[in-house]
Amino acid sequence: MEAQRLSDAAQRTLSAWHQLIQRGSMEGLEPLLAENVVFRSPVAHTPYAGKAALKLILSTVNTVFGNFRYHREFVDTDGRSVVLEFSAEVDGKSLKGIDMLRFDEHGAIEEFEVMVRPMSGLQALGGQMGARLASAQAVLTGKPDPA
Repeated sequence: MEAQRLSDAAQRTLSAWHQLIQRGSMEGLEPLLAENVVFRSPVAHTPYAGKAALKLILSTVNTVFGNFRYHREFVDTDGRSVVLEFSAEVDGKSLKGIDMLRFDEHGAIEEFEVMVRPMSGLQALGGQMGARLASAQAVLTGKPDPA
């Protein structure tokens, strides 16, 4: 079986993504995202849609994860999808996970899905994210607060 590689446009975006992670900042994330980007969380049933929600989620998780590190990447045969294996710590709990990214024809991220294990790490992540994002439901759902 022949090793696959990402399209040039997707590879540019992935390289920029790795630079953001290396800097520990999501500043510069927006140009990497498709207008109708969708995020699927490991702790929420309903996907989050739009750049504002994804920027908020990724900026927040960037402050929750400790010792975050990517280990391996796997490219799909379509040249537009990649799986990135990572490890991190949350509240003293070690976790492993994957980021599954799908790029559009221009190389922008159109889908971002995360899976995490074990349950203890997932629960720690969910607790921290829930606490930090509790007041941001309007951004996450794209609906104004009913205040």
